[in-house]
Amino acid sequence: MRYVSTRGGAAPQRFSDILLEGLAPDGGLYVPESYPMADLAAWRGLGYPGLAAAILQQFMDDVRDLKALVGRTYTKAVFGSDDIVPLKTLEPGLHLLGLSQGPTLAFKDIALQLLGELFEQVLGARAQTLNILGATSGDTGSAAEHAMRGRERLAVFMLSPHGRMSAFQAAQMYSLQDANIHNLAVKGTFDDCQDLVKRVNADAAFKARQRIGAVNSINWARIAAQVVYYFWGYFRATRGNQESVSFAVPSGNFGNIYAGYVARRMGLPVRRLILATNENDVLDEFFRTGKYRVRQAAVATSSPSMDISKASNFERYAFDLVEREGGALGGLWRQLETDGEIDLSLIPRSGFASGRSTHADRIATIRSVHARYGVTVDPHTADGIKVGLEQREAGVPLICLETALPAKFAATIREALGREPERAQVFEGLEQRPQRCASIAADEQAVKRYIEAHAA
Repeated sequence: MRYVSTRGGAAPQRFSDILLEGLAPDGGLYVPESYPMADLAAWRGLGYPGLAAAILQQFMDDVRDLKALVGRTYTKAVFGSDDIVPLKTLEPGLHLLGLSQGPTLAFKDIALQLLGELFEQVLGARAQTLNILGATSGDTGSAAEHAMRGRERLAVFMLSPHGRMSAFQAAQMYSLQDANIHNLAVKGTFDDCQDLVKRVNADAAFKARQRIGAVNSINWARIAAQVVYYFWGYFRATRGNQESVSFAVPSGNFGNIYAGYVARRMGLPVRRLILATNENDVLDEFFRTGKYRVRQAAVATSSPSMDISKASNFERYAFDLVEREGGALGGLWRQLETDGEIDLSLIPRSGFASGRSTHADRIATIRSVHARYGVTVDPHTADGIKVGLEQREAGVPLICLETALPAKFAATIREALGREPERAQVFEGLEQRPQRCASIAADEQAVKRYIEAHAA
């Protein structure tokens, strides 16, 4: 398998090279030259590690001992059960896919635990080090840091928006004392953090000199790992390979639902991918109108991990919309930078539905799901369930993707249910633990100076 850039200006690369590189040299995102085809009959009976190995082999065919690496990643010890991703049936035809059973209680663990193993193996084989530069709106940062902590060949520099995460999310990151973990609280929004990552990566000389890599979903390995649980959920919610299902997915940066799009391109019988946004509804507007219009700044909401006004992974989807013409995509993105919007309304966008959820909707959904099914969901998952039920079609099973556990968002759960969310004993007193974090301006040069002073 070889990978090409969405901007069309980079030579095709093997997986191990794009794993370490993150963004392509031309500023684009890497995608496979073509989508591999699924073998539903052969894959249906596999356990999660076996299914992950079979699917990831299609994308990572140059990784040595991939099956063993995957087996070390997806274990009961790390994810709490042999299922790794348990499917809970709320009622006939309505399911909740439990993606948040990993060490940081968010779906990002599924991919980032794998990424830690991949980085360690490839860097060890090449006798290299890597400095990870990432941005987080809440969950990517903690999942990445817990996956990379203590790894000798890696240093992590994670940018987060100052004061924009829940206290639990911030404490999960800032309480880590490992020498290779560096938290930088940026005076700005997540979009500012994400822009800083892109600008630092755009400096080719600095990137090469400091060996800069990525853990955000601009790294294709993240997407590939997330493709697996769409197949897993489908196999557990259906009895045969001819039945179609729909997935409801809370979405901010478009990575999670884009993985579902890849699964469908591989042949998974997905009728509709139902995208749910919060008040930051750039993606909902696009799928309703065909116009992609970024906002000046994201609004702070009670589902903070989706407080994003520019979705990085949308570029990968747009690349397919323009029939994989890198020049055309590059022109659109230059227009987006200049005008703040692009119009793709004349290009068919079949297979998606979308909707918007507000704070009042989240509170109402958390209450109704708890009353009806005895299940407590976090505010992001509530956004997905709310929109999923609005767009649900009779006779088509609906799988709602859980994105985090309620313990991470205690204030919203208290408002909805009048009590504290349950949390495992290991997280008791988390917010009171000593925290280590540097405050920094939303300035590219300040980020570079910090990396130079603390690089692996």
